Amino acid sequence: MSVTVASYASIEAIGRERWDRCFPGEAEGYAFYVAAEEAGPPGFHARYIVALDGEAVLAAAPAFLTRYRLDTTVQGPLKPIAEALTRTFPRLLTLDLAAIGSPVAEICHLGFAPEVGVADRPSLVVALLEGLERLAEAEGCGLVAVKDAAEKDIALWRTALEPRGFQAMPGLPTGLLSVPPGGLDGYFATLSRATRKDLKRKWKQRERLRVEHRTNVDDVLDRIASLYAETVAHSDLQFEHLPPAYFAAVLRRLAPSARVVLYWAGDDLVAFNLLIETGDRLVDKYIGMHYPVVGEYSLYYTSWLENVAWCSRQGIPLYQAGQGFYGPKVRLGCRLSPNWLYFRHRNRWINAVLKTVSRIVSLDRFDPEIARLMDQHARKAA
Repeated sequence: MSVTVASYASIEAIGRERWDRCFPGEAEGYAFYVAAEEAGPPGFHARYIVALDGEAVLAAAPAFLTRYRLDTTVQGPLKPIAEALTRTFPRLLTLDLAAIGSPVAEICHLGFAPEVGVADRPSLVVALLEGLERLAEAEGCGLVAVKDAAEKDIALWRTALEPRGFQAMPGLPTGLLSVPPGGLDGYFATLSRATRKDLKRKWKQRERLRVEHRTNVDDVLDRIASLYAETVAHSDLQFEHLPPAYFAAVLRRLAPSARVVLYWAGDDLVAFNLLIETGDRLVDKYIGMHYPVVGEYSLYYTSWLENVAWCSRQGIPLYQAGQGFYGPKVRLGCRLSPNWLYFRHRNRWINAVLKTVSRIVSLDRFDPEIARLMDQHARKAA
């Protein structure tokens, strides 16, 4: 096997068949990345790194280039201070970044062709990483990273990254709910008495709403954009900001696997939820809500229960509930699957400073559930 590495600016240069055979059954496959290229967040430039044997793709991962603000992960009382420093010293605190991963995916998709054995995977991951480093040098990016290395792939990434001097810090975990049999009654039975009582009360608010499942939202795209903007404004942590066309592009490219659930109070659209479905999981991508009525209609919990009920009816065993809002998700029965960010600056002095900064902005300093997850992970590794 003679391995070469190539990077592409468009996934279409690789082709659906070669990409998807490395990611069989993946909800966010070829069509998802085509949609992201078509209408993804501004300021991010897609790349795709593949390891080849002749024309055959052996391993693949998405990548991107961007200008990265160091205050992105800062939360709580440090947030306004970090933002002020970034405005005052933008050239010092905003770095050119080349990363494996995606700004629109919550894990770093790492795929291998079916014929690649387990023993060959570590060397292919090293080859992809070398391709990233060459891309960073060619594009003038000092900061090199792997964004959201997933729990299932962490041993491969760690073996490749740590000998090359990459520093690890916690990324945003992914919330996963194993959907029990028996519909909502079966789900309620898995929860504490207090949570069960609270959710049943909140679920009654659905009777006051009109709920639509759609694969086309062109007629309400402006309202969806407004709800999304409201939700982003209420979040301390946001890596990307999606344009309205993104939602329409995902629906168009991934139909019928992608759909949007709309929640209407009378004639007012008060919430939406973008979902991607496969046979083994329902992926909750984005939710947008009108915050003045969030409590009145229990919008977050209503959408949660709508999705759990859908999984139960369709026989979908796993609800991938996304990132953020971890305290409520744990209370609702989620397991948090850790993701990791690995980074290294090609300038050793800047790299030393970034290692210090990473301890200050590490996500486990701001979120107790992430801190608990990291503590569990450390005890398991000990």
